[in-house]
Amino acid sequence: MTHVVLESCIRCKYTDCVDVCPVDCFREGPNMLTIDPDECIDCAVCIPECPVNAILPEEDVPQDQLQFIKLNADLAKQWPSITKRKPAPADADEWKDKKDKLDQLIK
Repeated sequence: MTHVVLESCIRCKYTDCVDVCPVDCFREGPNMLTIDPDECIDCAVCIPECPVNAILPEEDVPQDQLQFIKLNADLAKQWPSITKRKPAPADADEWKDKKDKLDQLIK
């Protein structure tokens, strides 16, 4: 089983999770992170680090977020690895509580 980055990461892209990952499984897109399911070891250390609760074990992904399991796997093949924390986007706090952000995802 792997962990999945959900919709709440879109336009927030806080990278606190990246610093604690022991296997460097995070991938960075223009305005979201993903987890490479082939690299994730299911250790869960990233979960409490995310300030927007955007990371869950695959088996706990809510029904309305199931598309993010495949999205993480697909985008992880395209996006580069990120291994160090970076500053969040300037407007991240404005987006952190918004819902229905999938249309904002830049692939």
